[in-house]
Amino acid sequence: MRPRRSELATPANDARMCEKAAKSGADLVFLDLEDACAPAAKEAARATAVAALTGHDWGRTARAVRVNGLDTRWCHDDVIEVVTGARDALDVLIVPKARTARDVWWVDVLLTQLEEKLDLRKRIGLEVLIEEAEGLANATEIARASSRLEAVIFGAGDLSASMHARVDGNFDPLGDYPGDFWHHARVQVLTAARTAGVDAIDAPYPAYRDPDGYRRAAVHASLLGFDGKWAIHPSQIPIANEVFAPTPDEIAEAREAMDVYGSASDSGTGAIGRDGRLVDAAHMRLAENTLRKAALAGLHPPE
Repeated sequence: MRPRRSELATPANDARMCEKAAKSGADLVFLDLEDACAPAAKEAARATAVAALTGHDWGRTARAVRVNGLDTRWCHDDVIEVVTGARDALDVLIVPKARTARDVWWVDVLLTQLEEKLDLRKRIGLEVLIEEAEGLANATEIARASSRLEAVIFGAGDLSASMHARVDGNFDPLGDYPGDFWHHARVQVLTAARTAGVDAIDAPYPAYRDPDGYRRAAVHASLLGFDGKWAIHPSQIPIANEVFAPTPDEIAEAREAMDVYGSASDSGTGAIGRDGRLVDAAHMRLAENTLRKAALAGLHPPE
């Protein structure tokens, strides 16, 4: 398990931006061979990505690469060249536009062969993007497709196109809409992730000069249960890191609730009244979630 409060997108063909990304403070940085690279730059970008992964001090930041889609001519060589060059300096591969479980299986098999061939010391994880109508319909099967899978990502941009939605450049509806335009899709992705026991990551927020809007979107995703959010600009990282981490008050409340409930449980009581509210086993699961997130974020719950 690794923290994923913030996942920073960085063009894989820009060596300067890759160097800055290593110092960004994001929980995960992915060097993007897909949308951030023009077709003419994709093949050369692989070497730039490998140099960045192996040549910089990434600290606690997880190192990832988003490869091109399985339906393109670049994907196969993306995986082979990046893994062969980066070796143990690569933590995660991100697979875009997953439509079926077989898509994930294909990457898993290729990675297994490469790890054995290269005698790699650690297993490379996978994240998948749910950003096609077919992928959304198959989200649960996709999330369960590989034991390598660590996170499922909601991709609003391509999903907008796949669904023929009428949205603006920030993937918001062009007209009045009753409620949250993407609520149902987000819950489908979140449910798939929780069914498989992996993380759920919310979509990017393209309006990088609107920090309040980014914070608002991050808070909404966090309340639903998402573990983190994409960042397309370094300025969005501290917002995500804050929003998707429990507050000191939440941590203290979770610890106290578990202590009180534990004492009552030892005496044979399965539910107690606390501050005018019933506290039972369901509340303990919520408290455990809070303390788990705190530990991943490096926050130490008070004893």
